[in-house]
Amino acid sequence: MPDRLPIDDVIPDLTRALAARGRAVLQAPPGAGKTTRVPLALMESGLTQGRILMLEPRRLAARAAAERMAQTLSEPVGQRVGYRMRGASKVTGDTRIEVVTEGILTRMIQSDPELTGVGAVIFDEFHERSLNADLGLALCLELAGALREDLLLLVMSATLDAGPVAALMGDAPLITSHGRSYPVDIHWRDTPLPKRARLESETADQIVQAAAETEGGILVFLPGEGEIRRTEAALKGRLPEGCTVRPLFGAMEFAAQRAAIAPVRTGRKVVLATAIAETSLTIEDIRVVIDAGRARRARFDPGSGMSRLVTEPVTRAEAEQRAGRAGRVAPGHCYRLWTKGGEGALPAYPPAEIEAADLSALALELALWGAAPEDLPFLTPPNPGAYAEAQALLQMLGALDRSRRITAHGRALAALPLHPRLAHMLTRAGPQAAPLAALLSDRDPLGRGAPVDLSLRLAALADPKRYNERHPHPASRPALSRIDAEAKRLRKLTKPAGTDTLGPAEMAALAYPDRIGQRRMGTAPRFVLSGGKGAVLDEHDPLAGAPFLVVTDTDGNPREARIRQAIAITQAEIRAQFAELIGWHDICEWSRRDRRVTARQQERLGALILDDRIWKDAPPEAIAGAMLDGVRELGLSPSPAAYRFMARVALVRAGGADMPDMSEPALMDTLEDWLLPFLSGVRTAQDWKGFDILPALRAMLDWEAMKELDRAAPAHFTTPLGRKIPIDYSGEAPEITLRLQEMFGQATHPTVAGQPLRVTLLSPAGRPVQTTMDIPGFWASSYADVRKDMRGRYPKHPWPEDPTQADPTLRAKRRAP
Repeated sequence: MPDRLPIDDVIPDLTRALAARGRAVLQAPPGAGKTTRVPLALMESGLTQGRILMLEPRRLAARAAAERMAQTLSEPVGQRVGYRMRGASKVTGDTRIEVVTEGILTRMIQSDPELTGVGAVIFDEFHERSLNADLGLALCLELAGALREDLLLLVMSATLDAGPVAALMGDAPLITSHGRSYPVDIHWRDTPLPKRARLESETADQIVQAAAETEGGILVFLPGEGEIRRTEAALKGRLPEGCTVRPLFGAMEFAAQRAAIAPVRTGRKVVLATAIAETSLTIEDIRVVIDAGRARRARFDPGSGMSRLVTEPVTRAEAEQRAGRAGRVAPGHCYRLWTKGGEGALPAYPPAEIEAADLSALALELALWGAAPEDLPFLTPPNPGAYAEAQALLQMLGALDRSRRITAHGRALAALPLHPRLAHMLTRAGPQAAPLAALLSDRDPLGRGAPVDLSLRLAALADPKRYNERHPHPASRPALSRIDAEAKRLRKLTKPAGTDTLGPAEMAALAYPDRIGQRRMGTAPRFVLSGGKGAVLDEHDPLAGAPFLVVTDTDGNPREARIRQAIAITQAEIRAQFAELIGWHDICEWSRRDRRVTARQQERLGALILDDRIWKDAPPEAIAGAMLDGVRELGLSPSPAAYRFMARVALVRAGGADMPDMSEPALMDTLEDWLLPFLSGVRTAQDWKGFDILPALRAMLDWEAMKELDRAAPAHFTTPLGRKIPIDYSGEAPEITLRLQEMFGQATHPTVAGQPLRVTLLSPAGRPVQTTMDIPGFWASSYADVRKDMRGRYPKHPWPEDPTQADPTLRAKRRAP
């Protein structure tokens, strides 16, 4: 092979390890040559006569690797080296090395679990930890252990901590190539980026500075297409003559991507790239890297059931790999848009996709394979909550049955190269849904700032020229061309559904049955989705007044997602598609706003209310059950008599008696048990205010318990007049309160269950004059002072000198005749 590369030094060790163990992990930095040298060396080694599959995470890298290897063999692509990916392939019967994108391997294994004719599988750039790579490795390890002991497995990585992968593969040999790189000078900012600074303008300033200070090509890492386009605009007229600016991102046409990585004939090249340029690709003559310090990742929130793209700080591993691009051909420079001190706060590695992505496609593949996640050797097991959410979606689509086993419909979905939602739509609607499926599986051709209406995108796809002449938001011609090509391919893969022609809104609803939105009451365009989540639309958007929408894209905010793409749907269309899921529901619930129980009969599809009527004959038990929620909001508020009863029970219970817990927290926790049977006729906050819970509390005690309660903590004290005074047990000691004159003649202190009562004696006006726990002592001591004071204030009432000999009374003295 020409141009000896660092990887050539370890290839003999690698082939020996594969010959001895059949598995190996190769760790080699970018530029070592592993992608283009290892498959060829494995083919020439004679270790396997079968085809060699090499997985690449990106389409551009797959094609570039195949072309480079074919060029090494002085052959066109498609002979001994070919590639296969969604929508494109160049393989023949003579192909020995097949470079494939990662999803292709899963389809091959599901179709042929023995991988007939395949002798080796290479997982390139495994450090990117894509979901398909993790699944592919897990499936290969299982089939190699059960069916294909001869299958060679090789994992290649640039920055991954390779030890855990080697352990997962049965302590496979770990081969390390140290690569070849030139020194790279790292330049950090002196101060952090200002909070309000625009990343694109700061990046453009750094590019202009680097172009003046350095030589050679410049590779700039930005998080996404939008930032690339805005940085490109910010550079116009600012770079030296001869500088060519080339964008590079995944959604570009392949010809434009190749132009970005190809060398320029004269002058300097400035490549504005996403993470697509971090690995696999060789971009000629790069001597300078500018790292904006941001990475864009998909995050799935199981709580909202939605994915969203988030822009996060780059990890240290990614930063190191990006910087290494500057030292492949000569000493280089790397400019980082963060401070040296801030580097320590960066996370070490990016998260594996399986930790953050929508797992519905994974759940479908595992159901098709007939395994649970714990049955397969995953390097990072999927999150149980996110996986359960994915299974729930598949059940809603009919891909899994109640036991979460795959259905015939699920097998049909798994055969299509689409997200299960879109595969379900295509299967149910047939080829007519192919353009919509292609559109929804790609990036928005109208870009940011356009109205959310999905029908505009479909109009642009149907007639790009006419659309761009009539609308202020032009559609991307390359994007429409790519989407149209995918639609044609999907039509060929789709069987006729035998259904009537459906409108685009109906087809979108098939894919997103949980995201049919109904406009809430009020002025703001807020929608409740059929799955129960909330979404909001810009009030100036033309669809803001639509009563129903199908929401096909949001920003994924878990509290209230902002709608980015949707299409209006009529109630008639909803009823036509989901008649079997629409039903009447009797709703009896407490209204916090009205502070009363409301009883309605509603026709619903999930959380959507299609019809709403008053439930005139709601059964009393339903009203009482709903009133319990009102009680939980309003609180118990026991009457004084109920409070005293609760205190009596608490006192006896504290003494060891078998009594129920009548503390307020315990009563609130058991409302259904003791209060529900007594709530008949109570349905408003006002009704509850006048309700006495004492009968319900008394009903909690049987006859024996009541007898014990009356014995141990009697409810009343009988005064010398024979009047019953309630005893209050809520304080430190049982207490009664009564008029002083009513205790005349009481020679002993009253007790209850052997314990003295606290007695508060009142004046004729009802004001306390003495609290005592010794009535005889009071008569003998303090009473004389009280008598002296009270006689002047209340001369019409008796104040005898010896109260022990006086008759108790509540009356004033009779007038003299």
